[in-house]
Amino acid sequence: MNPSYAPRILASTFAALVLLSGCGGGGGSAGVTTGTPVANNPSPPTTPTTPADPPPVAQGDPIPANYQSYANLCAAPRTGVDSSGLAFPDRQGTLQDEMKFLRGWADANYLWYDEIPTTLRMADFTNTLDYFAALKTPALTAAGKPKDRFHFTYTTAEWDAMTNAGEEVGYGLTWSRNAATAPRTWLASIVEPGSPAAKAGLQRGDMLTAVDGIDFVNTTSTDGVAAINAGLFPDNAGETHRLTIRRGSATFDVSLVSSVVAAASVKNAKVIDTPTGKVAYLTFDDHNAVAEKQLVDAFTMFRNQGATDLVLDMRYNGGGLLYIASELAYMIAGPSSASSTFESLQYNNKTPPDAPILFRSSAYGFPAPNRVPSGMALPYLGLRRVTVLTTAGTCSASEAVINGLRGIDIEVNVIGAQTCGKPYGFTPTDNCGTTYFSIEFKGVNAKGYGDFGDGFAPTCAVADDLSHALGDTSENLLATALAYRATNACPSGGTARARAVPMELVRPAVKEIAVLPKRR
Repeated sequence: MNPSYAPRILASTFAALVLLSGCGGGGGSAGVTTGTPVANNPSPPTTPTTPADPPPVAQGDPIPANYQSYANLCAAPRTGVDSSGLAFPDRQGTLQDEMKFLRGWADANYLWYDEIPTTLRMADFTNTLDYFAALKTPALTAAGKPKDRFHFTYTTAEWDAMTNAGEEVGYGLTWSRNAATAPRTWLASIVEPGSPAAKAGLQRGDMLTAVDGIDFVNTTSTDGVAAINAGLFPDNAGETHRLTIRRGSATFDVSLVSSVVAAASVKNAKVIDTPTGKVAYLTFDDHNAVAEKQLVDAFTMFRNQGATDLVLDMRYNGGGLLYIASELAYMIAGPSSASSTFESLQYNNKTPPDAPILFRSSAYGFPAPNRVPSGMALPYLGLRRVTVLTTAGTCSASEAVINGLRGIDIEVNVIGAQTCGKPYGFTPTDNCGTTYFSIEFKGVNAKGYGDFGDGFAPTCAVADDLSHALGDTSENLLATALAYRATNACPSGGTARARAVPMELVRPAVKEIAVLPKRR
């Protein structure tokens, strides 16, 4: 983590999901807050005055005519080579050169470029991150939410590590929470195999009660929450922190040392024998580069074992690379889908349309520690029906899988909760060591449908079950999926042990997006 980026980037990235921020955001990117109430004092009466002349309208900077000429002109050029072994393209420039690139790039590519405020002045900003944050529409939705909730940055080194290797600094824990303010209930949802959390014996469903001796449930002081932030989401590998955990009636402490955790995108792949056939199951958490080989291995195993149905568990999958989504959809549908549109991308009116993304029958060959050869034929099951397990944390590229399959009349049954509703996507754009994410397109399926801003409704509504391991046939969502497959009816009353307060995942905005690969 580069500390110089922390004050701005981390408000929407993994290392400060619990920063003292009261603002909202996509899918749990805002975390714990102090919960301090603000007095609601009425304004005193005022005396009517004669209206003054309106102030002059502020004039913003002109939009650069050739923004590409400012690319890689950096106030602080990097030296050396990048993660691919190529020399950094940076050249000496100025802060204003970096801002000119961003302004021209946004005008050319941002989906709502004509809604960017025209009064922005580069001279009013002291860094590119604040400036970029202002380069978006200020419009609100009918529900009063920001129209653009998906605008953020990452350091390029972090983005490349996360996307290509699935690596993050931490303990290998993903939490679900009831709220950002006290009293807080946070439960472990994902414990990454082989991670510090797994080695310490933490389990799905464990409840967090204290961090480094500080009451996690009730603390509201600024200093207390800052200390909780530091313990829960360490900036660097090698930090030691103590978490107090409640499991059932027992309470115990675990000491965790942060490390670089390489997350497995595909877990729990297996074939379940049922009275009506073999059902494949896998947990799929992230459409990243490492997922390509893991999906190929899983579907090869499913095919070899004669699976004739599939339960795809994407309850915690916030999205990622659209090409991975199209490959997954092909591995489900098979050759009948190969010439069909998986998703068409609708850009702004300045951008010529791309050819649609087809159901990819061959591997893209994303760079990863264990990569698939580019062009390799993908395994497939050739199904006409699939069941997808979802929560409100199922977003973007995961929703594109549902939408793309329905676009070619594959029956998709959704078990769980309403998905989050993000039909938008990006092409990550690097400049001077920062990767920028700005909405560039809306995705639609072969039937032209992409209006799922409110998410996809479940066929059977079932609460997430943190009392069972993922892949356990007694776990609520999987048990309901298997029952629905057998009867075509949702179990009466459901099998869920529903919580009184809905839970949401605690994770960064970057994990709830759809992205195209960087141009190569």
